[in-house]
Amino acid sequence: MIEPIRVKADSIELLNQLLLPTTEEWVLIQTAEDTAEAIRNMVVRGAPAIGVTAAYGFAMGFRNTVADSESVLRVKKLLLSTRPTAVNLHWAVEHMVQFQKGLIGQDASLAFIRLFSEAKRVHDEDRQMNQTIGRYGLDLFTDKCSYDVLTHCNAGSLATGGYGTALGMIYSLHEAGKLGMVFVDETRPYLQGARLTAYELEKAGINYRVICDNMAASLMRQGKIDAVITGADRIAKNGDTANKIGTYNLAVLCSFHNVPLYIAAPYTTLDRNIADGSEIVIEDRPAHELAWIGDRQIVPDPEKVINPSFDVTPANLIKAIVTNEGVFFHPYRF
Repeated sequence: MIEPIRVKADSIELLNQLLLPTTEEWVLIQTAEDTAEAIRNMVVRGAPAIGVTAAYGFAMGFRNTVADSESVLRVKKLLLSTRPTAVNLHWAVEHMVQFQKGLIGQDASLAFIRLFSEAKRVHDEDRQMNQTIGRYGLDLFTDKCSYDVLTHCNAGSLATGGYGTALGMIYSLHEAGKLGMVFVDETRPYLQGARLTAYELEKAGINYRVICDNMAASLMRQGKIDAVITGADRIAKNGDTANKIGTYNLAVLCSFHNVPLYIAAPYTTLDRNIADGSEIVIEDRPAHELAWIGDRQIVPDPEKVINPSFDVTPANLIKAIVTNEGVFFHPYRF
């Protein structure tokens, strides 16, 4: 499996996802500031991977500094300011803040070692959760010998600490000999499907086809899609789910064509502090991401662009939510 985060003795390297699939470049991350820039600029993306990276970033914020309340608040605010929608970021940073409280009074170098080790534990736990999601997801595919599925954006190894959530389920189907074709939405505007999911599936030797985002309805009408599997960046208490823009489109199409939509996410993606999707903050991304493809401008006025990064899918349109704690069905009672 592809690993988007390489751990060194006291720092990390991130596979630069802005350059994939043509260039594999690793970016050295040594400070909390490096971490924030990499998350904000989408060198690393995907809610679980952002959370894992932020955990390392928090630790690296105190490599040579004794942590006090002022410095902890500064690093916390820096990391949380990067991407507002992904709840895993908030969970990981808050987890590290609470862990750091148990290190008060320790030598700075020893405290850093323990913080960095805790970030490694968060990383390993995320990978294990994803593998568990894949195993639980298999229970949803028992009616046929082979399934053709569609996935949106990238929720694979590149978006997590390893293995993946939505792609983790797809990998598990493949390993069980039950996977037919994977249809990959290109996922405008950043093309995470065409660039990243296709890259992963190519590396894994899995049969796939990239499709433009507005092709899904036609494939469903032809009966070529058995299920849609996506990840999530935040799940409200009632099951409303924020995911990459375009997921709500797919949910409506699935409802009309009687195709199940499955959401795969670690339990840390559940936000118990919000009742429903109306409370989820949707991140607005820079206009140039939509107005340009590579070095080519494709709209006449780049300022006349709306570019939300996510949309919210109502819980009643989701057939099941698969987590490392089990499979949940509507109405959701986590």
